[in-house]
Amino acid sequence: MQILGLADGRVVALGERECSVQRRNQKLVEESPSPAVTPELRERFLAAAVRAGEAVGYRNAGTVECLLDPASGEFFFLEMNTRLQVEHPVTELVYGIDLVEEQLRVAAGLPPSFDPGALTARGHAIELRINAEDPKRFLPGPGAVTTWVEPTGEGVRVDAGYVAGNTVTPFYDSLMAKLIVYGADRAQALERARAAVAGFEVVGPKCNLPFFAELLDNAEFVSGDYDTGIVGRMR
Repeated sequence: MQILGLADGRVVALGERECSVQRRNQKLVEESPSPAVTPELRERFLAAAVRAGEAVGYRNAGTVECLLDPASGEFFFLEMNTRLQVEHPVTELVYGIDLVEEQLRVAAGLPPSFDPGALTARGHAIELRINAEDPKRFLPGPGAVTTWVEPTGEGVRVDAGYVAGNTVTPFYDSLMAKLIVYGADRAQALERARAAVAGFEVVGPKCNLPFFAELLDNAEFVSGDYDTGIVGRMR
């Protein structure tokens, strides 16, 4: 759950992010809202996240992470990341808020640019982490980038750290870019994600784009009824 501790002491919650598509316990895909969360559960989720922030007088952006037992509907606190996270763009797209700007406003003692009492989530957003790694075994695949063509189109956003001519080394994180898509609903977001993955061309280092093409057509993922074991079942 994304929270924001405002300069005036209030803490607000900006929805949840589903992060169950993982390899080696590291996230590959994030989406908001979570297809596993009912409106009643979301209300409990966000209220708990706000209470956690209020309990410590939290200021600025942070993420409260929990594990969910879908059978019982119970959730359990895992940790809090006291920073902006890699997957924050899905929240930005669903809420129409620039979280980096809001962080700076909090730090400067300014009020938020939005009405905290009128926060409304609209549509659906999905983020894919484009890594320099083998799409089958997820082993590192560094190398020189000879071609880099980003997808474009309505509802498509790319936050990238590389262009053609750069080299992905084996010494740092393999993340090259974040591909984020937004749609009026999850079905449209999935459709745009498929088109964006097909239109993203990376030549040089190994890349996990083929894995995402497979995932976006996987019946379990498309249904929205998936868990942290989905990648293992695909591999």
